[in-house]
Amino acid sequence: MTGLTAPELRGVWATVLLPIRPDESIDVERLAVALDHVLGAGVHGVYTNGTAGEFHTLTDAEYDGLHELVAARCSAAGVPFQLGAGHPSGQLSLERIGRAAALGPAAIQVVLPDWLPLGPDEVLAAVERMACAACGVPLVLYNPPYAKTQVTPELFGKLADEVPALIGVKVPGGDDAWYARMADAVGGRLAVFVAGHALASGVARGAAGAYSNVACLSPAGAVRWYAQMTADPPAALAFEERLRGFLDSHIAPLARAGYCDPALDKTLAAIGGWAATGTRVRWPHRSVPEDAVPALRAAAEEAVPELFAPA
Repeated sequence: MTGLTAPELRGVWATVLLPIRPDESIDVERLAVALDHVLGAGVHGVYTNGTAGEFHTLTDAEYDGLHELVAARCSAAGVPFQLGAGHPSGQLSLERIGRAAALGPAAIQVVLPDWLPLGPDEVLAAVERMACAACGVPLVLYNPPYAKTQVTPELFGKLADEVPALIGVKVPGGDDAWYARMADAVGGRLAVFVAGHALASGVARGAAGAYSNVACLSPAGAVRWYAQMTADPPAALAFEERLRGFLDSHIAPLARAGYCDPALDKTLAAIGGWAATGTRVRWPHRSVPEDAVPALRAAAEEAVPELFAPA
């Protein structure tokens, strides 16, 4: 599969969630079934090893096995895939980037080394070294709000100037002023991907797509919503308001209760009911109880019934 360019990187990309057995091993059979469902849902691409994919818990053997499976299934289906090679250690990240590049993904997602904050020159040096390790495969820089080093729009612009292999960024998004700064600094040279539940308002202000938590809830529904952003922007924005209302009322309390982001994303998938991934996450994190799902599903179906409509 050939690498993407910034203008080609668009749309709804779905994550690969890890079904976890009681002994903490990955249930590869359930994972493959869920992946096949995603590949048939019309998403614009699949990615691995973001926060929702619990990349920070994977052994090297699990990392390689997961990527071999995803590369084979996505290639057979003709769906672009990105492989996450992030690791808190920059040195181990470089090793993972090299192994990911060998599988021919459309891009590789990376994070900055994360034990100590980095200065701007160190950020540039890190991304330059990662680009070298990727051997020509494009990079997407994932900079979540809890990363030690927060990259400003202006620094994204400098990275776009000096690291041609960087084609996109994965960030939460922001207000009108943030989007204006990104437009001034980046000028379309990087595809800006924002939080899935903020995609309609993000697209209206220049975002290119989302590595989507909404696709956790419903892969096909997230794709339909993305199409609506072009066909009927006011309706897409109205849907976003209802979606945010559901998340604020029913998912945010779980976050405040201490459940981590992977637990929340797996809960969204359980609410959607499209795959038997389950809500279990790996130690040391807590899993949302399965018996909470039916009431959450009822609330979601009431708030955003479009997500649950038959394809």
